[in-house]
Amino acid sequence: MLIGGQWVSAEADATFASSNPATGAVLGYAPAAGAAETTRAVDAAHHAFAGWSRRPAAERGRILTAVADLLLERRDLLAELITAEEGKPLRDARNEIAASADLLRWYAEEGRRAYGRWIPDPLGDRRLFTVRRPVGVTAAITPWNVPASMIARKAAPALAAGCTVVVKPAEQTPLTGLAVARVFHDAGVPAGVFNLVTGPPAPIGRALLGDPRVRKLSFTGSTEVGRHLMREAAQQITRVSLELGGNAPFLVFADADLDAAVESLISAKFRNCGQACISANRVLVQRSIAGDLTERLADVAGRLRVGDGFDEATQVGPLVDDAALRRVEQVVDAAVADGARVVAGGRRLSGPEHAAGNFFAPTVLTGVRPGMSVVDEEIFGPVAPVLVFDSEDEAVSAANATPYGLAAYLYTRDLGRALRVAERLDVGLVGINDQRISAAEAPFGGVKLSGIGREGGSEGLDEHLETTVIAVGLAG
Repeated sequence: MLIGGQWVSAEADATFASSNPATGAVLGYAPAAGAAETTRAVDAAHHAFAGWSRRPAAERGRILTAVADLLLERRDLLAELITAEEGKPLRDARNEIAASADLLRWYAEEGRRAYGRWIPDPLGDRRLFTVRRPVGVTAAITPWNVPASMIARKAAPALAAGCTVVVKPAEQTPLTGLAVARVFHDAGVPAGVFNLVTGPPAPIGRALLGDPRVRKLSFTGSTEVGRHLMREAAQQITRVSLELGGNAPFLVFADADLDAAVESLISAKFRNCGQACISANRVLVQRSIAGDLTERLADVAGRLRVGDGFDEATQVGPLVDDAALRRVEQVVDAAVADGARVVAGGRRLSGPEHAAGNFFAPTVLTGVRPGMSVVDEEIFGPVAPVLVFDSEDEAVSAANATPYGLAAYLYTRDLGRALRVAERLDVGLVGINDQRISAAEAPFGGVKLSGIGREGGSEGLDEHLETTVIAVGLAG
């Protein structure tokens, strides 16, 4: 692990395995850290904070740019590791590394814009102004589904603001986390400024949130875990940003371009095998086109190539582990038992090419309804349940009928409808006639049970800055 600029093992050389979800083969072993190693990482980050925060923002930016450059130099190696460890197709893994570099480059510049402001004095004999300063040591707990870019998304604004960082990557993808940490180290990030520990979440999380020197936590993962972390963070009044679960609706109105809608839906639903927080979770279709759209969707989904991500022909890779595969099976089986109809897929793939991996066929279901887990809960798998609506009001009501509120998508040629519906959807991100809703320049996050705070954009920098008011008296 990377602690204080040194590569160290866990106590007693404890390790855990990382496996390939497409083949079941063990790829390697990562250190299994606990509270002691995590506290050492916080020590290192705390000691490095004073020097890093005093560096000019432009200098910090040059170092972040060097990290971005080295990420791109090692793009193929890192992409191969992501595909081996997480399963996504190799071209998507390459795109993830490019997105990681983009985040670092953007915050390398945005850190120079941590402006204060001048405030008119109501009394007239003072000058009031504000300055922005970094919050301190930041903890980042990252997910397995985008194991490189989520480290970049959390570390880049923190480092740009002048904070130091302790990263805990997901236990399913520790090797990717370690490889990204090596990029930060080799690119010249000073010792202790970026630290990374691997291991089981419970002892690492307790050590991070129990330490008063950790002033900010950024977490991406399930709502259940987010709730727990928020409760623990309250003990030290630690600032949190949480990007949690989703249940994104994909609305298609009768006047939509159906070819474009289906193409976008395939990407929004089946990219990364449906394992994304902003993945389309429910397909809501206006009744007059429901049959046509469902037929087209089932046809395309049934022809998607499912396999090992190292095969350039693969369009959909495996689920991350056996537990994820079993959960998707259970969700589909329960829906069918309750009256849903499978019009594409609906089964685990077990032929010679798929027998050793966690593969599930891209699936389309009709006859679903609210109350089924496939509708009410985040699927996190390659399953598209199709529901029908009649009116615009009914569509909005159905879309908002969830405690989650991260993303939503809608397709229509009517500009007025597009804006009306987008403004009524209770989510943090809306895609109109486009499923590409994330960019380094734009804030990312949700409402309700989908989280609190924002990553990306200037808002992501703000999450790592405190504001101090300075009053200067002018009396002689």
